[in-house]
Amino acid sequence: MKAKVYVTLKKGVLDPQGRAVMGALKSMDFGEVKDVRVGKYMELELDGASKEVEEKRLREMCEKLLANTVVENYRIEIE
Repeated sequence: MKAKVYVTLKKGVLDPQGRAVMGALKSMDFGEVKDVRVGKYMELELDGASKEVEEKRLREMCEKLLANTVVENYRIEIE
């Protein structure tokens, strides 16, 4: 089973990496860019019994390691 995890900063949390990317894009004449937020994307191969069990385990992984839930949100997709 394959899972995708998307981790993004919560609204209102400053994103210095996103600001740096936006500055670089603007300096390269991509002036239409109004904002950039940088996040993380992970693919995990799972050896699980059911989608429901794996979704629960993935949420545990995100809460304990993959996302800092104080400043980040996460979204899970299971194929």
